[in-house]
Amino acid sequence: MRLTILGGGGFRVPLVYGALLTDRAEGRVTEVVLHDLDAGRLYAVSRVLDAQAVGVPDAPRVTATTDLDEALRGADFVFSAIRVGGLRGRAADESVALAEDVLGQETVGAGGIAYGLRTVPVAVGIAQRVARLAPDAWVINFTNPAGLVTEAMSRYLGDRVIGICDSPVGLGRRIARVLGADPGRASVDYVGLNHLGWVRALRVDGRDQLPRLLADPALLGSFEEGRLFGADWLRSLGAIPNEYLHYYYFNREAVRAYQQAEKTRGAFLLEQQARFYEEAGRPGAPALDLWNRTRAEREATYMAENRRTAGAGEREDDDLSGGYEKVALALMRAVARDERTTLILNVRNRGTLSVLDADAVVEVPCLVDAGGAHPLAADPLPGHATGLVCSVKAVEREVLAAAESGSRATAVKAFALHPLIDSVGVARSLVEAYTEVHPGLAYLE
Repeated sequence: MRLTILGGGGFRVPLVYGALLTDRAEGRVTEVVLHDLDAGRLYAVSRVLDAQAVGVPDAPRVTATTDLDEALRGADFVFSAIRVGGLRGRAADESVALAEDVLGQETVGAGGIAYGLRTVPVAVGIAQRVARLAPDAWVINFTNPAGLVTEAMSRYLGDRVIGICDSPVGLGRRIARVLGADPGRASVDYVGLNHLGWVRALRVDGRDQLPRLLADPALLGSFEEGRLFGADWLRSLGAIPNEYLHYYYFNREAVRAYQQAEKTRGAFLLEQQARFYEEAGRPGAPALDLWNRTRAEREATYMAENRRTAGAGEREDDDLSGGYEKVALALMRAVARDERTTLILNVRNRGTLSVLDADAVVEVPCLVDAGGAHPLAADPLPGHATGLVCSVKAVEREVLAAAESGSRATAVKAFALHPLIDSVGVARSLVEAYTEVHPGLAYLE
């Protein structure tokens, strides 16, 4: 079975390959094709993968190419993890937004809209080429903003594109852990959009354990989201929000913390990864050791400003292991071998949330089998969550409309309607600034 990874020179690709190395079953991935526009990054990541495969019998064969059509032909699965504009683009997204006193995070608010406007046209082009060159392939999208990009691609690939994210997986794992439950036996009621969802129940043997967690201040204070949001706020919500909702519930504090930080997250990663790729690309350099050290630093500093604002302390060791590669492998196994499983995925709504239309991509538990991912029925969200989900989905639709039409006015509308941007004037300033710094937004007129 052939897996093509778009963005194959990306820093997190070794996580995916490492997961593949543990799969010894019949029908596993035997060939991995890395595609990237940057040959130097491809070389560095290929060296890491070579080191990972040492001593592993029948490790998947790895090839690398800068030719997209060559990479897609013959693919059974396509894993899309591209970053349009690179980390330099992300750093610009953040700094432009913070200069206007609004959030500059990668997927939330102004930064997420700018990233989406750059990425959607490229993702659509990829979807069209997959439909032409590998019509039977399944596309697993991790490209951010994951829900928005998955919805853009679904207009050309239908249900053969499925979005994944590690945030819901990590959240469910943390809740199960503090409750003393086996995450593998726990059923998580999680509903929302990508980076905008809530755990409303966690059932073990059919019994919801979340009320026990919400009633115990000590348990609530023993894991990341409990410290991040505070016990009182979680009890008020009656649910555990995805960590990215901290940007909504504590927006002023988050913006202030980001403005006071020595550098933005994008700027930090830009410098950190530039060092890694330079060192790992040198012949004889210990590429895998360099990658491991760089990854440990990356994970430990994730959402550091938010934790500092909330007084949440450092991340737990168990939360530094990632997770999206495990979701990707479980998804491929379920589809390729008809090994039925339930995963939280980004898929077309199909009536799961009655307040959204059937084609809106949502992030919900799905039954996955050889026929793809089938969203499970979900109870309605409470009013406050419904309002936020509908508002953000409306913004995503304006981003898609702007990317399709090239309308600058529609792009302004997308920014202005976002709940974290409170001014049409600011929206206009953001579009002006972003189009100046990003060549990829030259299509907006």
